Amino acid sequence: MHRLRGKMLLFWLFPDPPVMSCLCAMSLPVLTGAQKTRLRGLGQTMPDSLHVGREGAVASVTAQLDRELTRRELVKIRFTGGQDRHQRAALHETLAAATQSACVGAVGHTALFWRSGTEGSKLLPLDDAG
Repeated sequence: MHRLRGKMLLFWLFPDPPVMSCLCAMSLPVLTGAQKTRLRGLGQTMPDSLHVGREGAVASVTAQLDRELTRRELVKIRFTGGQDRHQRAALHETLAAATQSACVGAVGHTALFWRSGTEGSKLLPLDDAG
């Protein structure tokens, strides 16, 4: 039942098949479990730098997340729009695909996104960065 509900939600977010295939074609960063654990540890003490309301992943939210990821590699987002967990999971995937980042952790109404900088990652050791 939950899988069906999630698929219906993704269809609602992406009604046109070309949009979905375009999002899947983008290359997203691949991190190991140890790298995700390190980033989640760094993100625990960070304040929320972006709030997502009822509107969800609109262009302004995506642009702001992209700016924050360019400024610093790790961004904590709080979802304040009253979405249920399936809607939040779909928003995580949407925002990660739109900004070519990785959602390294999500607990409750908070999610942590990471994207390597242009000169490599400053938060992950050089040999570990994807």
